[in-house]
Amino acid sequence: MKHNICKQKMALVEKLGVHLEGREQLAPVAARILAYIILTGKKGSTFEDMVTILCASKSTISTHLNHLQDLNKIEYYTKTGDRKKYFIINKNTIIQHVDRMISHWNAERAIHLEIKAYKETQNKLKIENDEEKFDLSFHNDYVKFVDEATASVKELREKLISNKFHI
Repeated sequence: MKHNICKQKMALVEKLGVHLEGREQLAPVAARILAYIILTGKKGSTFEDMVTILCASKSTISTHLNHLQDLNKIEYYTKTGDRKKYFIINKNTIIQHVDRMISHWNAERAIHLEIKAYKETQNKLKIENDEEKFDLSFHNDYVKFVDEATASVKELREKLISNKFHI
């Protein structure tokens, strides 16, 4: 059973790592480290665990851990009487990602409203034949979707800020 969970975790580390490479513009090993830390959770991942499990050299893991810390994507804590560092995800990383999503959606919303306004003007001033008029329902539905998605993500963001989630 434990072997299957470990196998499943490593498959997910690889899948999430590939995703993070593109989304976060990270080197492959850095993305796998970040994925592993995310999937290990609040108990934290040690340097030694990552060297062993990710099959990378100590210098490679060290370089990428330092880089991820410099980017504020991870942080660490120590335990009394234990010299190891336990690396965990920096909650602010997720908040920053949510903020980028909201910003992107706001830009999308603004462009759709501008296109819709243009089409409305064209419908009123230039196009006399009803069959040739622009259908505005897609823009209305899209703006509604973006508004609802943004509200939902903002709610998630507030929960992250108020520490209702322990990542």
